[in-house]
Amino acid sequence: MFTLCVHRCYQRSARLLVARRQKSSSPVSPPPPLLSRLLRFLSQHFYDVEMLLNWRSQLGRNRLQKRNVYYAYTHKMYGPDLASAHYILCLGGGFRFVGHSDWFRANERGKFSWDFLNHKDTPLEEVDLSHTVTNYNGLFNLEHQHHLRTLKLQGCPEVDDWSLAKLHVFQDSLEELDISHCPLITTGGLATLKNLKRLKHLNVSSLPRLLNPGLVIILLEEMLPHCLVTADGYGHSLRPADEVCVEEERAQGSSSR
Repeated sequence: MFTLCVHRCYQRSARLLVARRQKSSSPVSPPPPLLSRLLRFLSQHFYDVEMLLNWRSQLGRNRLQKRNVYYAYTHKMYGPDLASAHYILCLGGGFRFVGHSDWFRANERGKFSWDFLNHKDTPLEEVDLSHTVTNYNGLFNLEHQHHLRTLKLQGCPEVDDWSLAKLHVFQDSLEELDISHCPLITTGGLATLKNLKRLKHLNVSSLPRLLNPGLVIILLEEMLPHCLVTADGYGHSLRPADEVCVEEERAQGSSSR
């Protein structure tokens, strides 16, 4: 019995030794390219990557929602004017109080002076929220500013048609509005500006979602006859193509006579 066990162990050891020699004598295949390994990893962890991307997107939405929350506590403790001022500074914007020439602004790091708290019950006259993440919800922090004359929203990635519809609360005071370079604004949003009858200057330059900017500008000028409309950055004539064709046909008809 003992001899049989020793014989079996000897055979097993011999087979392992032969297998190792064959493995060592066979050529080593080069590792797959980096792109192939990356694609293999992504295919094996597809749902993990998808979950990570969804989590990142949700985190961005939560951060945006948090930054545009209504400042109810500040409104209750310090009044609507300082609540509006606090919201603007927290977004990295700036403003000027009625009757004052100095502007309050956040610096490049988002830091700002708290001296604006010394101006309780003083409304805002000019607000600059350009290149901030303000949106429809955040604009509720400004709805009590009935003396607001200038509002700059240049290059705001979250300002959309709903945001423009919200501006009707400033119809009795707003004189200057800058919504240039806002990627989400369409013709439907511009139509809501008809309520701003006191508007004197409107900047709608470089709005990428305007399908026919020439026609839109003409309609804006008819809708707001006392307002100067600025529309730069479209790279072509602002006159509608149909109107140009009609005038060319009229010119050709008169010349043939």
